Amino acid sequence: MAGAGAGAVMCYSPSPSSPSSITTTPTCMLTITNRLPCSRFLSPHGKSYLKQRYQRPVYVPFSRIYAIFWGPKRTAVSHETELSLGEFVLTGSGAEGGDSANKTKPQKVLISVASSISEISPKDWDACAEEATGLENYNPFLTHGFLSSLEESGSSVKETGWFPQHIIAQDEFKNILGVVPLYLKSHSFGEFVFDHSWADAYYSYGSRYYPKLQCCVPFTPVTGQRMLIRNMWYKDQVFDKLVWALKHLTAKLQVSSVHVTFPSETEWHQMRGHGFLQRIGMQYHWKNRNYKNFDEFLMDMKQSKRKNIRQERKKIAAQNITMKRLRGDEIKVLYASMLVFIDLMLILVLICYCASYMIT
Repeated sequence: MAGAGAGAVMCYSPSPSSPSSITTTPTCMLTITNRLPCSRFLSPHGKSYLKQRYQRPVYVPFSRIYAIFWGPKRTAVSHETELSLGEFVLTGSGAEGGDSANKTKPQKVLISVASSISEISPKDWDACAEEATGLENYNPFLTHGFLSSLEESGSSVKETGWFPQHIIAQDEFKNILGVVPLYLKSHSFGEFVFDHSWADAYYSYGSRYYPKLQCCVPFTPVTGQRMLIRNMWYKDQVFDKLVWALKHLTAKLQVSSVHVTFPSETEWHQMRGHGFLQRIGMQYHWKNRNYKNFDEFLMDMKQSKRKNIRQERKKIAAQNITMKRLRGDEIKVLYASMLVFIDLMLILVLICYCASYMIT
């Protein structure tokens, strides 16, 4: 948080009594704001007051399921109305990098904003993601296919409070050098990081917290790269410009803050030098310790827990419940009724949720 003072804000969850295969893993978040440090201003009204004022439910029109499997349904379309954030001149010769063999070396970096991931070629986006993480650390949630499915299904779109504002860095030859998944948000749902008290503080101080910018993978609390940059000799310069773009867009749109949730540890440290406030959360991860079978996994637990799990599994087996996984063209017309049923269940869940909200 710019101007919020030095030091990191750390939150730790108590360690519950759990099997030894469950480990706690720190997760990192970064925030920068345009306002005064909101942690100083606490609301006297408490959480119930916040819920009534700042957590209005988002009503989504009932619709069919448009995207089930990863992969864009629309081809990439370049829009001339992309918001330009500026251009920068690269410094250095790059003689030590792999680009030295190229006869035409890029001299500039142009930064722009795309209001849909469909405006970016899947090949270019995935190349940035793969080179940023490395093939050995492949992250499916950073792929163009996954993120485009969220947009095409109507999950991360303007109507649901997730307005895409993806940042693009490209050279003067229109080669994409880096991308950043970014959303303009009107709420704090689907982030798995709870900042409702920040909104409460902003409103109590007479300021507006929403909308805000959120750099993340929607609905996915998985740590990974957020600055997806190709492996070039000037990638550090592109990183600096992308971080600058986050801050510049925050000021340009006159929003309260920009948040980078679940970044890599390297990014977490790097962005501190750019005026971001560091936050730390805690997750519980299950790890397979080379268990030969399920019974061997149970042996890591207390006797009471082993007994409970075995009894629960017996009840499922007694009901003759079976599961079948279908992919792509394996789904036949016969299973179309299943999609209708799922659609109806989603509508029912939404109705019940809205009704319970109005009651409370």
